[in-house]
Amino acid sequence: MGKYFKSSLFFLGLVFIFRANAFAQLCQGSLGDPVVNITFGSGSNPGPPLGSTTNYTYIANICPNDGYYTIANSTHNCFNDTWYSVPEDHTPGDTNGYMMIVNASYQPGDFFVKQVDGLCPNTTYEFAAWIFSLLEPNACDNNGIKPNITFNIETTSGTVLQTYSTGDIQSTGAWAQYGFFFSTTVGISSVVLRMTNNAPGGCGNDLMLDDITFRPCGPLVLAAIDGSEDSVDVCTGDKSMFALSANVSAGYSDPVYQWQLSTDGGMSYSDIAGATDVTYTRPATSVPGRYLYKLAVSESENSNVSSCSIFSNIIAVGVNEYPVPAASSKGYCTDDTLFLKATDATIFSWNGPVNFSSNEQNPFILNASLDNNGIYYVKATSAKGCTSLDSTRVLISQRPTVYAGPDEEICKGSSVQLESVGSNNITAYQWSPRIGLSDTGIPNPIASPSATTLYTLKVFNHDCSFSDSISVIVNENPTADAGAEKIIIKGQSATLNGSAGGTDVNYLWTPDVSITGATSLMPEVNPSSNQLYTLNVHSNKGCGTATANVLVKVYQQLFVPDAFSPNGDGINDSWIIETLEAYPGAEVKVFNRFGQKVFDNNGKNIWWDGRFKGQQLASGAYVYLIDLKNNTPVKKGIVYIIL
Repeated sequence: MGKYFKSSLFFLGLVFIFRANAFAQLCQGSLGDPVVNITFGSGSNPGPPLGSTTNYTYIANICPNDGYYTIANSTHNCFNDTWYSVPEDHTPGDTNGYMMIVNASYQPGDFFVKQVDGLCPNTTYEFAAWIFSLLEPNACDNNGIKPNITFNIETTSGTVLQTYSTGDIQSTGAWAQYGFFFSTTVGISSVVLRMTNNAPGGCGNDLMLDDITFRPCGPLVLAAIDGSEDSVDVCTGDKSMFALSANVSAGYSDPVYQWQLSTDGGMSYSDIAGATDVTYTRPATSVPGRYLYKLAVSESENSNVSSCSIFSNIIAVGVNEYPVPAASSKGYCTDDTLFLKATDATIFSWNGPVNFSSNEQNPFILNASLDNNGIYYVKATSAKGCTSLDSTRVLISQRPTVYAGPDEEICKGSSVQLESVGSNNITAYQWSPRIGLSDTGIPNPIASPSATTLYTLKVFNHDCSFSDSISVIVNENPTADAGAEKIIIKGQSATLNGSAGGTDVNYLWTPDVSITGATSLMPEVNPSSNQLYTLNVHSNKGCGTATANVLVKVYQQLFVPDAFSPNGDGINDSWIIETLEAYPGAEVKVFNRFGQKVFDNNGKNIWWDGRFKGQQLASGAYVYLIDLKNNTPVKKGIVYIIL
């Protein structure tokens, strides 16, 4: 069922509301639309001159001197700030709106004269204008001249129809409306508006003028709905019919009535066919919108001229759509926060399982349980009082739980079976990442990762899920490298260059012979004879042991033969320095008695057959130089060739 809603009109009070201003004698009845509305236009400063409308002199300056005027959208910093700074004109909503700024002449006289056409004969009109007294109160030693204006309405032949004087206009820093009403006689459709400055010029008598209007003035017309309301709201589908009526005070001898309707927010009105009485029954309509009504009243002789009509106050009937609350939710799991949502209204009322209720638009329930399953209803009410219902079903599922198991350790190349434990109706398992797993969709897959991996197990109960993680730590298997072979001279020491790999390993060199630091990778050794050492790398994680060997060769002290006999008898045919192998970088050079080099080992093992360039050298003494390249002095000596 549709509803309608009323707002109080205070009808009796409106009977005594006047449009009068404290400084004016304005129409106390009802007004029509403006026949004349002078706003002076809009634009940037300054505006164009008025032409013959005034006998004052135009100046393109927002601060005109005595006897001058301008058209502008603001004024400021005039005459050492003795004028008010006014940032805008009076016209509401008139961006950069112009106003007439007047600095009165020294002698009283007319400053605005304009013929007004298009009036209706035998009609009362309200003339009104907005005035702003510009002089600050403390200017001119607190003795500034105040504007004083007489308004005359005359026939085009000069007959005065009405006159009104403002008296001294006080400096209040605000716009004030002044006006009066007058009546045209039969045959008069044009009048002359004359504004006369009564005060002398000098220090003061400065003003601004804006929004000059002529509006038909007639009896007081007060419209209402059902006798007392000025506004009614109903919902679409409401079949109510409303009686529109108006109370028209005395004033017209033969009034004519016409109800008008606006569906565009008052931008335009059109006559309602047949609605020509003070009462009108509005038919029901389900088309949403805001319907504005007013009663136009005129004398019968002017009934065909819309500009001659006066109007009642505006009354309104609102036809409002029902809200579409669109209640919604989604699937939830136990312990989730349950969210309810609704739209398209201003007032909401929710109810649901376990005595749930809320007036929030989008309420929520913390830590949802299975008891919160069910249908939730919302009653949504629009700002105009139209109410609709909607509902949404909430499904809450039991959240599963799972323990992926303790972290595991394996040796590289090995595997382990994961042991998860779950509960609450698990419907699916999902391990990730899949690398190294035998199956990602079972609770206990075999894991064989090549590197340490964090596996996450997600279990499902329909749309509900739960996750837990487990690390499979992959320990690297041990590796061993004993380093390169070592050569030493008996009595010397050498450092073994072992290296090892693997996770959490220890080291041990064997045998324990002439070795210092057998549990380090680089022990010191000084065997007296050739010795094979073994590096044992053992995993503390149970991943086995790796071994590697290195030979340490031990040579006697360097012995350089002082003679040899390269005669081909197989005995002592070559000069050989056997212990030089302990010094792989050593250089050996041999020179004859003339200083000519006859032998160079070029870094190789030493043996020399006594030849030079393929020719057997003669018997005799030859000088040798041996550089061991170990920062020891070069060894010098003589070797004899004996043939």
